[in-house]
Amino acid sequence: MKALEGIEPKKVFGFFEEITQIPHGSYNLEGIRKYLTDFAEKRNLEYIADDAGNVIIKKPATNGYENEPGVILQGHMDMVAVCEEGSGIDMKTHPLDIFIDGDLIGAKKTSLGGDDGIAVAMALAILDSKDIPHPALEVVITANEETGMEGASGLDISNISFRRLINIDSEDEGIFTVGCAGGARVYCSLETYDTPYALNKTYELKIKGLIGGHSGQMINKGRMNACKAMGRILAKACDPEGYSTLNSILGGSADNVIPSECTANVTIPLFYATEFEKKVIKEAELLKKEFSETDPDFEFTIHETDADEEDNDISISLQKVANLIDAFPNGVIKMSEDVEGLVQTSLNLGIVKCDNGAVTCEFSVRSSIAEEKEQLIDRLTDITEENNGTYSISGDYPGWKYAVESPLRDKMVKVFRDMYAKEPKVEAIHAGLECGFFIDKAPDMDAVSFGPDMQDIHSPSERLSISSTARTYEYLLKVLATKD
Repeated sequence: MKALEGIEPKKVFGFFEEITQIPHGSYNLEGIRKYLTDFAEKRNLEYIADDAGNVIIKKPATNGYENEPGVILQGHMDMVAVCEEGSGIDMKTHPLDIFIDGDLIGAKKTSLGGDDGIAVAMALAILDSKDIPHPALEVVITANEETGMEGASGLDISNISFRRLINIDSEDEGIFTVGCAGGARVYCSLETYDTPYALNKTYELKIKGLIGGHSGQMINKGRMNACKAMGRILAKACDPEGYSTLNSILGGSADNVIPSECTANVTIPLFYATEFEKKVIKEAELLKKEFSETDPDFEFTIHETDADEEDNDISISLQKVANLIDAFPNGVIKMSEDVEGLVQTSLNLGIVKCDNGAVTCEFSVRSSIAEEKEQLIDRLTDITEENNGTYSISGDYPGWKYAVESPLRDKMVKVFRDMYAKEPKVEAIHAGLECGFFIDKAPDMDAVSFGPDMQDIHSPSERLSISSTARTYEYLLKVLATKD
């Protein structure tokens, strides 16, 4: 017996369970792509499997809907495939072991892939139906969204005819997203080498206990960034002669996550060691007071350690690295004047690490205004060049500006109000969505993003709400059935 058998809506959860049995982490999509094209072929539906890895499936309008505006239903086929440490599960080959816990669906010891398998399942259920009224449909299932929206970036818009886009890639029921930030990753590196001072002490410094969070959703919370904090502490404490060296540094896990920990190994000349200890402790105490409300569990430690050159990743001027990190901007740069409470432009120093003999800082830069994004990138690269460093830029993606007029948004709000006797929340977000690529390629595209309730996506704690999925699907069918 299948784990989700008998749960309503049966077709949606039936297709979702089939998807969970196909390994489909990013860059491991051959199986899910074949599943989608086989689905289309068996039902004699027109489809396109493009060079970017996307699959587009088309279905004509049902009787009476031939003159209604065609609709694009869109989601992505890849998931963030992670498992519990020590589980022994190979996410590239193993199907998910899914289970039901009350109203929630999860997967044992792994992420679930509700983001965005449930969008694919809803779209397939509609394509498979013979009794659901709808206008002409183009179902666009993109590839490798989780690694930089590569499928949407490579999409040939000429393969799509319609200009109403319903993106099913949100995790909060009753919230309609109608705008998002564009962004890019910026990598700034220093490769300057120096000879350590002859008489010295070596220390390990560590920051931990910070809250962190997603750099799009949480950047306006004013939380401490462990990498920036480490740069500030070291910049305040470097010896004025510049003899101190950095042997290694590691902070953060991803460019789009506010780092909660950072560790550095430094070598300090003996004549300055006592002063160094005093200064780093003093600066750490100032940081603790400054962020006492946002990061009450902030912890800083420093201890002397043996100097082991074999363990040193680099030998670089501590002063140059610390001053560079301290000079970089970080956090909210500008708030929106049009949407209350929305961050317009920001950046996050997500990772500092030693890589190939250099110190590299990795940033996520975001803005809903293209010019401001470019200006912020230029600011980072200018600071890097002024310090004789090098830089590179990747993963550039466009934003989606809030549209004053949106027939699709108006229709979806009205249907929601009529069904539930309350208003949905309509918002723009400071994070990237694939809608930005669609609108960049077709500026006349009218788009709304929504979805059912999910918890702890991209982790083994990920859960999908059964009741919310049922309501969201029912609502989607009502939107498709409602004529203009």
